[in-house]
Amino acid sequence: MAIQFTKERELEINLINQLIQGESQWHYRDDLTNEAALWQNLRNILEANNRAILRGVALTEQEFMQVKTQLTFISFYEAAKWLAGENGIAKVQVQREDASLGTIRLNVINRADVAGGSTSYEVINQFTSGKQQANDRNRIFDVTLLINGLPMIHIELKNRQHPYMDGFRQIKKYLKEGKFKGIFSSVQMFVVSNGTDTRYIASALYSQLNERFLCKWVDTSNKPITDYLAFAKAVLSIPQAHKIVTQYSITDKDNEALILLRPYQIHAIEAVKQASARQQSGYVWHTTGSGKTLTSYKVACNLLQIPAIDKTLFIVDRVDLDQQTTSSFTSYAEFDPVSIDETDNVNDLVQRLASEDRGVVITTIQKLNHLMKRMAETNISERKQKRYDKIKSLKVAFIVDECHRAVTPRKKQELDRCFQYALWYGFTGTPIFAENPRAELGDLARTTEQQYGKRLHEYTVKEAINDQAVLGFQVEYKSTLEEDEIDRIICHYHANKELNQLSTKEKEKLIPSEVYDNNRHRLKVIDSIINKSKSKLGFTTENGEGKAYGTILTVPSIAIAQEYYDLFKRVIAGLETVKISEHTRSILPDFPKVAMTYSLSENEESSIRNQEKMKEVLVDYNQCYDTNFTLETIRAYNQNINARLARKQSRYHRRAEQIDIIIVVDRLLTGFDAPCISTLFIDRPPMRPHDIIQAFSRTNRLFDQGKTFGQIVTFQTPLLYQDAVEQALFLYSNGGENHVLAPTWQEAKARLQRAIKALRNLVPTPEATHHLTLGEKRQFAKLYQRFDKAFNAASVYFDFDITKLEEDFSITESEIEGYHGFYVNVLEELRDNRDDDEVEPLDIEYVLLTHRMEEINYRYILSLIQRVVPNAETASGLHLEDDTQYQEVDNYIQTLSEENSKLASLMDTLWQNIKRDPESYRGKNITELLEQMISETIQHLVTKFAEIWAVEVDKLRFVVDNYNPNRSKQNGEDELRNTSHYDVYKTSTENPVPKLRYWRSIKEAYMEMMQNNILPLRLRH
Repeated sequence: MAIQFTKERELEINLINQLIQGESQWHYRDDLTNEAALWQNLRNILEANNRAILRGVALTEQEFMQVKTQLTFISFYEAAKWLAGENGIAKVQVQREDASLGTIRLNVINRADVAGGSTSYEVINQFTSGKQQANDRNRIFDVTLLINGLPMIHIELKNRQHPYMDGFRQIKKYLKEGKFKGIFSSVQMFVVSNGTDTRYIASALYSQLNERFLCKWVDTSNKPITDYLAFAKAVLSIPQAHKIVTQYSITDKDNEALILLRPYQIHAIEAVKQASARQQSGYVWHTTGSGKTLTSYKVACNLLQIPAIDKTLFIVDRVDLDQQTTSSFTSYAEFDPVSIDETDNVNDLVQRLASEDRGVVITTIQKLNHLMKRMAETNISERKQKRYDKIKSLKVAFIVDECHRAVTPRKKQELDRCFQYALWYGFTGTPIFAENPRAELGDLARTTEQQYGKRLHEYTVKEAINDQAVLGFQVEYKSTLEEDEIDRIICHYHANKELNQLSTKEKEKLIPSEVYDNNRHRLKVIDSIINKSKSKLGFTTENGEGKAYGTILTVPSIAIAQEYYDLFKRVIAGLETVKISEHTRSILPDFPKVAMTYSLSENEESSIRNQEKMKEVLVDYNQCYDTNFTLETIRAYNQNINARLARKQSRYHRRAEQIDIIIVVDRLLTGFDAPCISTLFIDRPPMRPHDIIQAFSRTNRLFDQGKTFGQIVTFQTPLLYQDAVEQALFLYSNGGENHVLAPTWQEAKARLQRAIKALRNLVPTPEATHHLTLGEKRQFAKLYQRFDKAFNAASVYFDFDITKLEEDFSITESEIEGYHGFYVNVLEELRDNRDDDEVEPLDIEYVLLTHRMEEINYRYILSLIQRVVPNAETASGLHLEDDTQYQEVDNYIQTLSEENSKLASLMDTLWQNIKRDPESYRGKNITELLEQMISETIQHLVTKFAEIWAVEVDKLRFVVDNYNPNRSKQNGEDELRNTSHYDVYKTSTENPVPKLRYWRSIKEAYMEMMQNNILPLRLRH
């Protein structure tokens, strides 16, 4: 007998019953089932909440149309900006038809009025979203939650027969069809559930809604709450639901995105709030990469709401992090009722502290140290002394990022003596425990708890990986030394040791560090990075332009970093035995782009040499990226490297602006957030536990679908490194459970072998697939998906060799291709023949990982053209393998000309010139050449336009660079208008437009230029 699943409609009714239980909860409105009814309901609530402002005169139809226009948003992000409101109150402006009533501002939602008298909470279901176009169809929404009449939370339910991801895919489909328009454009949160498993995510447009950011809810002990009714009680009840969409949401200006905090962040914020009410300090342990900056930002905002606290200081431990944190905070605070003050110097810090403002002050421990020295001086003016006395008496809440390094126990002791009333809230991903304490130094604190107080909340690396808040780690332990080499080394350095009595691990302990300090070893490391890491770094022909991930190489000293830098340059120039493979060059002709950063000092013996070397590095960097950094601007250089490596700004999304490999000693291994970094290469002895976790965590931020692990490769003493990593994970996984590592190569290999065996047991050969029954086809599809996952997982290891596929796995590429061809056909058949009685239904929407079609795209075509160009060290061009690839380039340009004639014309010009005389392009980067042609073309258009219309070229260039086709008024438009000279235009133009139409004509002309000439040149296909 088939299992009888609870119907979707029954789940819907159960959910609504849960939501309306208790006092001050949601009120069910079964009459609100279409958009007209929702708008009328909002109108009723708006008028009821603004009686005093309306002065008894209800809104007219024309006036309410103004409201509807303001509450119809072009994106969920714009809705979130509006929701932030004025001092926390979201309003609309109405020009009254009766002129005597003037212009009024109506309160719509008060983010602080949680369950208050002016806030109404309603739940609706079975809403009909009507057709947007003639060929469209109506859609029925499941459950939506309204705050003061505006849809804020939308829920899609599936029964337990289907995965919750079907609900997510349904929302994606609705977004693509334009269903979340009109009054539904205000939605801030999506929830999807199949009853058993529930997830939530911040609202985003179709192209930006990424399933990787679906989040499960956990309680304060990090235990999952996934049942839909339990989730509704914990998350969707009042006041929690109101807080999540108004107080626990972030508008990220830099990324133009709405962010909803994860549950562990919310629990930590609440824990700090409760501790501050008790006047207690403490620390928060949230694993690196889980969003501590967001959490600490919201903690800072919350502390400002406590009258007993005068100032909130956010302390970071380095200048570059000071700016990174300030940038993040400023982006988050753009639309929040909180001011973020950065302190450029100590005088600025004094001014901020002495002022009456209640903003969040971000500063470094170094600046605070200088402040304390000033305050300790005896010979100061009376005015300064009064100011310092005022600062000393402040009730200050210190928030400390990376708290066990940013503020030492001694420094905290000094600050406590200086600030008489201080609360401390430390944030760290790697606390110092009794197992790894600081060295004993008098009565100074040796652990994080001793320094800051009790742990207020914890969220470990194990929990973060389980919740998919961060990625797991995949660690490969490599050695450049063969077994017989190790034996010879032991005999040389330890002649008295008996080799046959030593284990491999004991031998590793005896290897001196100088064994690795040579170019032979370093060249093997470089070869591994540039020629054997394409999967790790994510650059393949199908990924297209700018899709390569970044990577960090960490070494034990500045001198070795410099040796590596020089060696990379020689390899790139073709002067070493290690060569960049032609396959690598065909995909990324300019790979690898290498940079280096380290701390400069003045008084050490090596200072002069390090500064001279850095000058050389800066020259290379300036030539590569058209910058002009010097030793005097080294801080700006480091900031630029950080930004370029992180790629958070749109300008660094272009391949020409990116760094592939950054060589460091310790810089960037802590506190640096760059989700596009996929791999950390380590050529140094094993590090301490917290340093291992910190360094590893540079790699495991969520990024895109292709990035599945934070990948780490070590090149020294593999067994010792494995022990060190296991100890670190034991310490920082809350109880010592070691569940955060990816499988070893042997495990991944065995898994793939089992998947192939299972596939062959059902279908011995691809030819045998044609005789399967429908049920067997369904089983085959599941087995092929299992194989696909196993193959993809195994293929990223160094040990995986596609040329040994038959030898290692008893299968050939042609057989895989045959199975794949049958699989895609079977899937189409099964779409129309679903088995609703299956306990584990086939995932019809599964996306194959191993056989993505290689799209013939812009980046791929440029790589083909690059192959015609002679390298600097070769006698002649490589030429393409056959005429079909020449034809492929011609065909692409022909096809592109139909869609984008401007870009196609430039590409064709370059291609014809190269074919005519490839020698003149020797050693040149084709991508950069084309980008230069595009830039020069745009500059010519801008210059010509400015000349014709008599406007300043620099102001026009600013408008062009910042042009947003979705905005009616562009950034810099007013400044451009102020530079326009009608008289100059009139005298130089044959048929000038009248003066009254002059500016409108300029605007129409530059918009036409953007749409027809410039925007097409910015597209990449």
